Amino acid sequence: MKNLIAIAVLPLLLLQCPLALARDDFDQLPEKASPEIIGRKLAQRFVTSPHMFWAQFGTLHYAEVATWYGALNVAALTKDAELKRQLINRFEPFFGPEEKFIPPATHVDHSVFGVLPLELYRQTGLVKYRVMGMAFADGQWDRPDAQGLTNQTRYWIDDMYMITALQVQAWRATGDQKYLDRTAKEMVVYLDRLQQPNGLFFHAPDAPFYWGRGNGWMAAGMTELLRALPANHPQRARILQGYRSMMASLKKYQSDSGMWLQLIDHPESWAESSSTAMFTYAMITGVKNGWLDESYGPVARKGWLALVDYINEDGAVREVCAGTGTKNDLAHYLNRPRIVGDFHGQAPVLWSVAALLRAVE
Repeated sequence: MKNLIAIAVLPLLLLQCPLALARDDFDQLPEKASPEIIGRKLAQRFVTSPHMFWAQFGTLHYAEVATWYGALNVAALTKDAELKRQLINRFEPFFGPEEKFIPPATHVDHSVFGVLPLELYRQTGLVKYRVMGMAFADGQWDRPDAQGLTNQTRYWIDDMYMITALQVQAWRATGDQKYLDRTAKEMVVYLDRLQQPNGLFFHAPDAPFYWGRGNGWMAAGMTELLRALPANHPQRARILQGYRSMMASLKKYQSDSGMWLQLIDHPESWAESSSTAMFTYAMITGVKNGWLDESYGPVARKGWLALVDYINEDGAVREVCAGTGTKNDLAHYLNRPRIVGDFHGQAPVLWSVAALLRAVE
């Protein structure tokens, strides 16, 4: 009789704890895939790396900002005081001799720099970081267009990480709802304009290709925003719908190896690590927070385990697509250079580490 009662009660318990099975996908990882080990390896590589600059501008590149942000998250989640100190010390010259490397707040790829000082403010409480970061966040909306969108809107899917990450950080730093409201509105406009019926995104309206990292920026941007939006926010349902539609398509297109491809729907294209890391980050976070059902747990786990094999002994991620502008040309995407250790790839692996370490929000 006791066994019959247990069998009857088990489904009820699972309904009350829908994430229990899904979390096992991330708790039982082999040692080589330990997020603590991987995070430490990549973060230590970052703190000893030279800066990455825009060749044409001579200012800090957004890919380094994204990597730095990931390393700061890892330092906080692992309570690694020494790593935090190194990451802070790397930033301090921007208040002195390296001030000339701070990007102008005139473009999404430059304005995202503000994410860094805002994260440093959150971790240290020092007002100088908040002042610097908020100048970028507020500057992004100092001349909104007739729809209330930032004048930096260009309808490239990359934008939806760059804009969202900055505005969400401004909300985290201030608690002011306006930062969430305006970036949520921006996200819905991008979803309505760029998301295709299959849930994926063209790189831009005039570049009808499902480029991996471009879609990755969108996946990561929606994830960052959903982490912040209250359950009753008027835009949350629409954004969650767009997120789930995308994740369902990505689930379908994951390769047997666990990787996603340079062009998501082109089986002849190559396995690309930065997009895989971005999709993995988005899925891990979605499963942990209950935005996705438990069937996505094994998909995210498979992606993470595949990524680990793309990290060399020095903590450099290989098979990273080079920076890619839009172009209406299939060969342009298929033949992009593949780089080892590029920050475009280092960053999202660190985000995935943070997602594995982070508690349910």
